[in-house]
Amino acid sequence: MSSSEFAAESAIRIGRQALEVEARALTELAPRLGESFARAVQAILACRGRVAVMGMGKSGHVGRKIAATLASTGTPALFVHPAEAAHGDLGMVTAGDIVLALSNSGESDELNAILPVLKRLGIPVIGMTGRQESSLAAHAEVVLDSAVTEEACPLQLAPTASTTAQMALGDALAVALLDARGFKAEDFARSHPGGALGRKLLTHVRDLMRSGDALPRVAGTTTFTDLMREMSAKALGMAVVVDADDRVQSIFTDGDLRRLVEQGRDLRALTAADVAYPRPRTVAADALAVDAADLMEAARITVVLVVDADKRLIGAISINDLMRAKVI
Repeated sequence: MSSSEFAAESAIRIGRQALEVEARALTELAPRLGESFARAVQAILACRGRVAVMGMGKSGHVGRKIAATLASTGTPALFVHPAEAAHGDLGMVTAGDIVLALSNSGESDELNAILPVLKRLGIPVIGMTGRQESSLAAHAEVVLDSAVTEEACPLQLAPTASTTAQMALGDALAVALLDARGFKAEDFARSHPGGALGRKLLTHVRDLMRSGDALPRVAGTTTFTDLMREMSAKALGMAVVVDADDRVQSIFTDGDLRRLVEQGRDLRALTAADVAYPRPRTVAADALAVDAADLMEAARITVVLVVDADKRLIGAISINDLMRAKVI
């Protein structure tokens, strides 16, 4: 069919049918989840090593995703290609591991060639297949039923609904294991340090705060002119008033300056103690950076001071610091 003969309505109709078939496959799959699924979860929990996921063709592509999902949710896993396993890569599977083998037909030649070897090595096999009477099912200690009544492909040839069922069943395993292990958001963040969640749950205030000479600080007796020089030199839009022991007394910001100018006061006669706000918002260095962001949003401010247990000034963190680190 040429582009001029393309029928948009037909494409939309077939696309919707495909989605409906795959949705129906998952709806039919859920009630079949039972004792064998629980046994699979229990077997993986008892595994001292890793889950070696195997599959050929489209099942292999799904298997790679399942292995990645398991690994990122607290279950050590890797993907082993069955054809490569028959030529040396089976050495990647060691005592203490467990194999999750995927095959819709259960008759993949490459997979079936290594199943007897796995049995001789004493490595348990969980089979995910659409045929309970298949060779894979016969070799597996636990069988997960991923059968579908039809494929989304109009020719009933391309793996479509069957691979969706495998993918969903793998996700079901991962989340059941996640729950059984007590895996939390903090654990997820540790395996995703480069992601948004990792930045939010692993980045602390101490990692981003300005400290030392970068902090604009003055004594309460500092003249207004010198206060402004300190603010300008450190470019944080504020200056902190501290006592002789470096304990925070108050804060003066760009906003305070604008308000003084609007009032028409004689600024030259004022000291830092005269103009600074006495109750600055503070945070501990070991607090999460995202907590500092929440504090700024709630108080409608752009800088939070960092203090130690004795209220001594040790740093400051700004909204720009948080944005640069992609915490917000």
